[in-house]
Amino acid sequence: MPYIDRLISDSLLTAVKYYPAIIITGPRQSGKITLAKHLFPDYTFVNVEDTSTRIRALDDINGFLDGLGPNAIIDEIQNLPELLSSIQARVDRDKSLRYILTGSNNFSLLHNSMQSLAGRAALFTVLPFSFKELSRSDIDVSTSELMWRGFYPGTISDMIPPEIFYRNYYGTYIERDVRALGQVQYLDKFQLFMRLCAARVGSEINLASLSVEAGVTAPTISAWISLLKASYIAYSLPPYFANISKRLTKTPKLYFYDSGVLCYLLGIEHPSQLDTHPLRGAIFENIAVTELIKNRYNIAKEPNVYFYRENSGREVDIIEETPGGLNIYEVKAGATFQTDFTKNLKYLRDLLPNIQNSTVIYNGETQGKGLLNIRDI
Repeated sequence: MPYIDRLISDSLLTAVKYYPAIIITGPRQSGKITLAKHLFPDYTFVNVEDTSTRIRALDDINGFLDGLGPNAIIDEIQNLPELLSSIQARVDRDKSLRYILTGSNNFSLLHNSMQSLAGRAALFTVLPFSFKELSRSDIDVSTSELMWRGFYPGTISDMIPPEIFYRNYYGTYIERDVRALGQVQYLDKFQLFMRLCAARVGSEINLASLSVEAGVTAPTISAWISLLKASYIAYSLPPYFANISKRLTKTPKLYFYDSGVLCYLLGIEHPSQLDTHPLRGAIFENIAVTELIKNRYNIAKEPNVYFYRENSGREVDIIEETPGGLNIYEVKAGATFQTDFTKNLKYLRDLLPNIQNSTVIYNGETQGKGLLNIRDI
């Protein structure tokens, strides 16, 4: 399949004019290196996850960097943080040098790199394909198949069968990232925890409930959720606060960065299972929320997305904060628009004064390729 253009490309190409170091984070196999090589084809490439490469670099860091030349892409830089201070010294001496540094470990990469390269680096997050990116390609599948296939380049561009891709992706994640990022003493309980989180997608995080079902302490559950975030498996969506009352919930919701990973953890082995699956609506909502997250990262900005929920249960799925006001969204997996979809949106419009757009996202088939159809109200 031809290369699928990434929406973040323009921001990257702009930033490299001004910053000697570009840091690209994101989950494994989300296309970070493919993107970097496509945008900077003349840069020398090296992967420091390779043991022999690390040994060679540690033996002579300056000689190693000299060998890369003035423009280089260094993959999995968190495995060799010793390079960062040397890179800092080099770019301070020579403003023309350019380094593209990538990694799949959010916390340690950012901690080490931003200390060494503060003011010298621009930070970007590359996630699996967005729906916007796929809509410009030749991908044309049903909603259930796309939910099951997910948005990773491996299942889209390389056409690896999802049941093979996600089994290996999960195994690699457990063996590499989990062991490297955290002290997970009970690996079997951690894997149960991941599946419990998948079953709660789109729900508020309940540490006590997860603790009981996984058989570990609540602090351990909290640490494991941080681990999922650090390795770009899942993220938490915070509630929106506008100081209007104390009726609002204060607990974030849990979502996954990719629906294919989510379906794998739920034991979904074929797209037809999604047609009647009890969590179909939650998986569809996961895609809609994550699409808005991707839209922000693709323009090099932090997420501005929240949810609204009162203790009474009244809820609006998504609130997007913009300079011009709030955009609010209700997400429905149904293919036919119903006026009942707008009920909570109208309620919130009467409650908050600064709402500029109210939109229903649903699985209609009247625009584009179907999956994320919208209707403004």
